[in-house]
Amino acid sequence: MDRKVAIIGAGISGLLACKYTLSKGFHPIVFESQSTVGGVWTNTVETTKLQTPKPVYQFSDFPWPESVSEDFPDGQKVFDYVNGYAEHFDLVKHIKFNTKVVGIEFEGPNDEEIQAWSLWGCNGEPFGSKGKWKVVVEDLATLSTEIYNVDFVIVCVGRFSGLPNIPEFPPKKGPEAFDGKVIHSMEYAAMDHKQAAEFVKGKRVIVVGFQKSALDIAVECSAANGKEDPCTVLYRTAHWNVPDYLPWGFSLAHMYLSRFSELMVHKPGEGLLLSLLATILTPLRYAYSKFVESDIKKKLRLEKHGMVPTHSFLKEISSCLISTVPEKFYDKVENGEIKLKKAPSFSFCNNGVLVEGETSPIEADLVILATGFKGEKKLKHIFMSQTFQDYITGSPDAALPLYRFKSLLVRDILVSCCSSLIQFGFGSTKLDKFRECIQPRIPQLAVIGFSESISNIFTSEMRCRWVAELLDGTFKLPSIKDMEKNIKEWDEYLKQYSGGYYRRKCIGALHIWYNDQLCKDMAWKPRRKKGFFAELFEPYGPMDYVSN
Repeated sequence: MDRKVAIIGAGISGLLACKYTLSKGFHPIVFESQSTVGGVWTNTVETTKLQTPKPVYQFSDFPWPESVSEDFPDGQKVFDYVNGYAEHFDLVKHIKFNTKVVGIEFEGPNDEEIQAWSLWGCNGEPFGSKGKWKVVVEDLATLSTEIYNVDFVIVCVGRFSGLPNIPEFPPKKGPEAFDGKVIHSMEYAAMDHKQAAEFVKGKRVIVVGFQKSALDIAVECSAANGKEDPCTVLYRTAHWNVPDYLPWGFSLAHMYLSRFSELMVHKPGEGLLLSLLATILTPLRYAYSKFVESDIKKKLRLEKHGMVPTHSFLKEISSCLISTVPEKFYDKVENGEIKLKKAPSFSFCNNGVLVEGETSPIEADLVILATGFKGEKKLKHIFMSQTFQDYITGSPDAALPLYRFKSLLVRDILVSCCSSLIQFGFGSTKLDKFRECIQPRIPQLAVIGFSESISNIFTSEMRCRWVAELLDGTFKLPSIKDMEKNIKEWDEYLKQYSGGYYRRKCIGALHIWYNDQLCKDMAWKPRRKKGFFAELFEPYGPMDYVSN
């Protein structure tokens, strides 16, 4: 079989795509702009640890080495594990490092003809006879350009790297008005650990943001400067960041990653019985959320610090916003090494940052913007066709348009000027994809890695296996009309449980239901446990899908 498959990116999703397309006899060519595999794990701050317990965050056919004993290994150990996977399956020889994809173009029918198709790719096949993809790449060492013609493209560029989100400010109210230095968290993470510590030493630092990278950087700044120069964290919204995965001694995985837990929520395409059960179990769903919230409030003393979120834990986990709090973070807040400051909007002045509604600035020497990445823009501009750019990003008020895998685009920082101030927080465009992989109106292409979950390694592997089976002819996609109907159903589910965060696109509370759809497509057995009670109450993880 002489089918060439271009894979853009050699992070976790790219490596999985390479491995599973190889297993089906295809010829993958992986383009990676960096000099190594690993994606987001290539550059992490020193204190960064795995956010998901190790048993859930692993490849199904490549367990963690016994030498890694902790449940939440640090960034270096995660990178070594991912690199070990690439070496074990001999994937590196298929990767072209330091090679940037400048653009891709489908050479075949024009946009009008494609738009008229009722089946994906005209005939519903992954390798249509209508055209091929032209992939234009640049060698970053020589700056030379080369063109590859391939039969299929798998885009695995990821959302958390590459193109930082830098908020926009009104004239004379942005970083140009500040006498100090302003950097993005990506620049900080790119420094080696010793260099980063020296960089913040003796400086009054403001970190903007309240997700994982912001908290990790704040802890490192406090370690370098202590109470003498406390680090200020500007945040817009408090979140249910967890101290551990054992609320009141119970396993969070049992509470949210079992079939029983999924009975409590309405699901896309559910029947009357499941809908009735989800309605009846509403009080239990509410009790679960309150149970976890009470544990977090007690362990982290959130009420004392004025950090109790206004939204529920269910919304947090349904939107994939859940993350772990660095060890002793709130101890450092109590000791005065870290200061928390709620700031829906702010502007710069010569000696620091001015928060909306206040007259005195927070003085600073350095501002670190942990304000996310423009993942959807990076994805969008891979396409040379404006029509495909519009298809892949979808409408601004919904999620990424991909069949049955509605891609979960990480939300861009919502930037809206308010008089002379700037609002900061999360916003996003949607990616409408069937099964979170296929945009119904873009032929011979899949996107993997934009859809979030509690364990992205687990989710990406299932999707790559599904795409490999699709390429191998195991099943065919439904009509474009049916795929778009399915996308809409998932969108309604996301709106219901994610609330104001739904554009983020996350299958966080529906792992098993989602994987059931993939298994049915691939003619796999959806139920993977032994025994009724195990099937109902035990959490699902990667090892449940070792074989088909």
